[in-house]
Amino acid sequence: MEKKLFGKPIITQESMRRRIKSLGIKIARDYQGKDLMMIGVLKGAFAFFSDLVRAVPIPLEVDFLVVSRQRDKRRKDGGTVKIISDIASEIKGRDVLIVEDIVDSGYTVTFLREEILKRNPNSLKFCTLLNKPERRKIQVEIDYICFEIPDRYVVGYGLDYKNKYRNLPYIAALDNITAE
Repeated sequence: MEKKLFGKPIITQESMRRRIKSLGIKIARDYQGKDLMMIGVLKGAFAFFSDLVRAVPIPLEVDFLVVSRQRDKRRKDGGTVKIISDIASEIKGRDVLIVEDIVDSGYTVTFLREEILKRNPNSLKFCTLLNKPERRKIQVEIDYICFEIPDRYVVGYGLDYKNKYRNLPYIAALDNITAE
């Protein structure tokens, strides 16, 4: 039988609810009167993205993309990032907000910035549920951050360990797991 790993909660469901509501109001103010397209990066951002778009009280459009980062410890550049499933919407001339689950190394954000800018949006900003600046390999600008966390392996609220624990309603640290 598999050992149950649920970790120690470090961010509660109530804390996330309050912070997301506040962030949604800020995003609405910043994008008032603009043609906002919010793009969720799957799989990890699905829970955060769902709650966040409902907290933004202005008209907006949503879309999703799936990216994969293949890590190679022998390479110094962090491996290869690629789009597995692309957005279906046209974003030329639109104000785009990419919503991530966690930003740590900066490789995925850098890749997405380069790819999305090729499509000529009016503006491009990034939002993340969790920011881990201690793990940054490439400096990236994140416009909206829900929570900054230390360098710990976390699960829940969309984040996983071996494709499990995404369904936890809080963020938990798995201190017996080391981040790769």
